Amino acid sequence: MTEEIEFILDSTKESMIGSIEHLEKEFLNIRAGKASPAMLGSVFVDYYGSATPLSQVAKISVPDARTITLQPFERNMLHTIEKAIMIANIGFNPMNNGDIVIISVPPLTEERRRDLAKQAKVEAEDAKIGIRNARKDANTDIKKLEKEGTSEDICKSAEEEVQILTNTYIKKIDEHLAVKEAEIMKV
Repeated sequence: MTEEIEFILDSTKESMIGSIEHLEKEFLNIRAGKASPAMLGSVFVDYYGSATPLSQVAKISVPDARTITLQPFERNMLHTIEKAIMIANIGFNPMNNGDIVIISVPPLTEERRRDLAKQAKVEAEDAKIGIRNARKDANTDIKKLEKEGTSEDICKSAEEEVQILTNTYIKKIDEHLAVKEAEIMKV
């Protein structure tokens, strides 16, 4: 195969891997019942006038499966952290005991589990769209090379290779989704 075809295939594979990585990050934000520091990844605190990730103003720990504790690096940040968690609207009701912020993670209801499973399916479908777009871009580039004089056989085999990559990564997304759904639905 030509150097241009190799480049197209490599960049397509990179793009598809990026879609999988993005899906994995999105799945971390979908809570599956047990407490995790990743649940607070979207919380930003007003730290002296600038929006700062919660993890940079407090030590986040998970003492058990239903509790998250936040130990602020500065004691005067307690109320600011509580307020930021409330504003983030992630479904938690923080409390403080004067030293730390305590978040009790409520158990998921059956209805909430179904909603989270639907959310996971939406994220998986978005990742599949990203993979299909990478395939479309690759096939467009291959067609351009064919018009520029690259042999038809080489271009056909390159398109088949792109389709094999697409099928492989779509299957990986389906596997990730199955694992996440099982995790969400497990009581």
